[in-house]
Amino acid sequence: MLTLETDRLTLRPWEPEDADFAFDLYSRWEVQRFIGAVPQVMEGRPQAVERIRIWRNMQHPVHAVWAVQLKATGQLAGTLLLKPIPASAASLPLHPSGDTEIGWHFHPDHWGCGYASEAASAVLEYAFASGLTKVVAVTAPANVASQKVCGRIGMRHAGQTSEYYNSLCELFVVTAP
Repeated sequence: MLTLETDRLTLRPWEPEDADFAFDLYSRWEVQRFIGAVPQVMEGRPQAVERIRIWRNMQHPVHAVWAVQLKATGQLAGTLLLKPIPASAASLPLHPSGDTEIGWHFHPDHWGCGYASEAASAVLEYAFASGLTKVVAVTAPANVASQKVCGRIGMRHAGQTSEYYNSLCELFVVTAP
């Protein structure tokens, strides 16, 4: 997986030693409340270890999940994802839709600093330079903060959809320049 750099951030592969931060991030209701059709917090560090293992084992030429690290302090701030988005289906498990999703999850200590927009812009640039022609983002209808990030990174609001995750979402789309 490629490491990406911005003025203030390094987007790098998740490492096993990042499990404490991942657990802290994903055990917070304020972070998890808009993730998934039935949001739930991580209940133990072993879940963080397993999630990092899955992220590190992604085998795709473009898709990845990055740990977002502040250059100034070396502190982790969040997660940036570029991955297949599952299509809604009448039965589980969900299957890939064929579309690529961008998403972000940041620690509340780092909300409002512009890090999500900065990191997501770098990932979109990488995605299009790598040959993707379209990227989507979906948010819970109440997730206004992420919807604003979508706008700041040039994504167009395409209305509400139930096409993904078996859930009603706000859909944002951007195509390669």
